[in-house]
Amino acid sequence: MARAGITAERIARTAADLADEIGFDRLTVSAVARRLGVKDPSLYAHIESARDLKARVTLLALEELADRVGVALAGRSGKDALVAFAGAYRAYAKEHPGRYAAARFELDPETAARSAGPRHAAMTRAILRGYDLPEPDQTDAVRFLGGVFHGYVSLEIAGGFRHTPRDADASWAWALDTVDLALRNHPAREAKAE
Repeated sequence: MARAGITAERIARTAADLADEIGFDRLTVSAVARRLGVKDPSLYAHIESARDLKARVTLLALEELADRVGVALAGRSGKDALVAFAGAYRAYAKEHPGRYAAARFELDPETAARSAGPRHAAMTRAILRGYDLPEPDQTDAVRFLGGVFHGYVSLEIAGGFRHTPRDADASWAWALDTVDLALRNHPAREAKAE
């Protein structure tokens, strides 16, 4: 029998908050149960396993991040859209490091297809339409942007930029200027125009 007040949604939100505090990799069913003031078996009326718990946090994180990026992108195009997208992504990662890590958790294909993951890809492609890249270069660019944003943010969250006097925000702006320049001047655009 499920304990009153304990729902799958409450478990996922509690787990997400806890992941932000202790790290997604340290998230366990026992830790969430303790946070909720119940015994572990009480959670199993709502979740199947520790993997299911992590998948629920992943789904929550992907949805939150997609919503945030969608708001940031509204009415923007070109470099403005690129900067807004990247800024929303970076801000979310800094505010919610556990949720951000959860957004990288591998979901099974069916769950991934139902998640907000496809929205992320669609928003990235919408940005890239402003750069007029043909396929397969557009797919390469989606992966490139993900690598740049994830790499920078992961290093920043881990403290990788604290040892130099250069402000991380200034380096972020430099990186985005460079990405914009690379996309605007990619040889694939010239080939398409010919």
